[in-house]
Amino acid sequence: MHSYDLFIDGGARSTAGSIEVTDPATGDPVGRVARGDASDADAAIAAASGAADGWERTAPGDRERALRTVADRIEADADAIAALLSEETGKCLATAEGEVAETAAQFRFYAGVADKVRGDTIPTAANRLNYTRRTPYGVTAHIIPWNYPLLLGTRGIAAALSTGNTVVAKPPSHAPLTTMWVGEHLVEALPDGVVNVVAGPGSAVGSAFTSHTDVDAITFTGSTGVGRGVLEDAAEHITHVDVELGGKSPALVLPDADLENAARGVVAGIFSNAGQNCVATSRCLVHESVHDDLVEKLVNKAERITLGPGTDPDTDMGPVISEHAREEILGYVDGAVQDGATLLTGGGVPDDPALADGTFVEPTILDDVETDMAVGCEEIFGPVLSVIPVESTDDAIAVANDSPYALAAAVWTEGLDATRLARRLDHGLVAVNTYPVSMPQSPWGGNKESGLGREGGLEGADAFTTVDSVVVEFDELAEPYR
Repeated sequence: MHSYDLFIDGGARSTAGSIEVTDPATGDPVGRVARGDASDADAAIAAASGAADGWERTAPGDRERALRTVADRIEADADAIAALLSEETGKCLATAEGEVAETAAQFRFYAGVADKVRGDTIPTAANRLNYTRRTPYGVTAHIIPWNYPLLLGTRGIAAALSTGNTVVAKPPSHAPLTTMWVGEHLVEALPDGVVNVVAGPGSAVGSAFTSHTDVDAITFTGSTGVGRGVLEDAAEHITHVDVELGGKSPALVLPDADLENAARGVVAGIFSNAGQNCVATSRCLVHESVHDDLVEKLVNKAERITLGPGTDPDTDMGPVISEHAREEILGYVDGAVQDGATLLTGGGVPDDPALADGTFVEPTILDDVETDMAVGCEEIFGPVLSVIPVESTDDAIAVANDSPYALAAAVWTEGLDATRLARRLDHGLVAVNTYPVSMPQSPWGGNKESGLGREGGLEGADAFTTVDSVVVEFDELAEPYR
């Protein structure tokens, strides 16, 4: 059993209550973390505020070395962290291992960015010098999601620290343990108060972070509904915000696509992590001329998926995060069938008694989905693929863009005009002949109701800095009044 207190001002802080964490595949206990409240959040913000000036003035080389130390420690503990991540989220061990590896890579990437954040010299008259400098916001608040707590949480934390900001972070209540593990490494590697980690309910800790006058920037990943609340809190004090929100990502399969390759990508894009991906390609917009062939391949691949605990190496897909999530997902499927969609495979709970204690949902494919059905336009956040036949490439692009969400899209085509098609898709990330993927060096974020701003890549450094302009006058000023 793993157990963590809060991390505030370089030390551990116990609380009266705790959050108990269970494995969604088995219901077995995994660990506990101290349950913080608004007073703990206030203490964390005060510590981060007190450390902000010193950390900003720290030499870039020192910040680089600290972040590399954290990456080294994550890699040294990688197997154990991945095993715990698999237990607390239910995700497959291979997926967890990839997440841990990319987390370490993100710290290494932003370690290298620390001494490369620079300004510009602005052309002006000879009697003046105008230059810009990028400066950190100060105290940054990070509200971390449960589906990829390390990958999505540390992307912003690493960028913020690299650019001289201090951090207060709230781990997800469903899966806080691995965030606390990495948080402990951060606290040990950095000066007191630079990183503070407070687990607890979003209504207490999260709200305290997003509404506090001493928080200078906020980053949030989660649902669009909760994101609106974060934006409202931030508006009270005009706090800078980056939010990555909901998605309903389309996969466009065009007549000239390699159908076997497309089927592999569409299945991986929706069923990896049990569909609990913000960029899950949950809408398959397939040209009617290749519809039947593609659907046959999709069903065949979905029915070969092995369900089981994430920690079992033979598992292809683990459970969804909770019983509440499962009920919502199955409700979407039942509603779609009632509305006229065709259930091709899945749609229920596996009958294997070995899985009875877990929150499993069968890999599900629905055909003949209309765009106005709930499964065709709302984010489900589960292993449900909606197949929507289209008559042309123009129709596919129109349907793909006809959504309030615009986080990611995938295009499957062997045509040379793939980049032209990508340009017509109004989505923050467009993948061609692959499903949407993240890389430390690449920006990440959505358009429309899928979010504001970008994290990842060099854009991530921009996200946690503001531009100040300095003007120097060399000549003596003329008398301004007569």
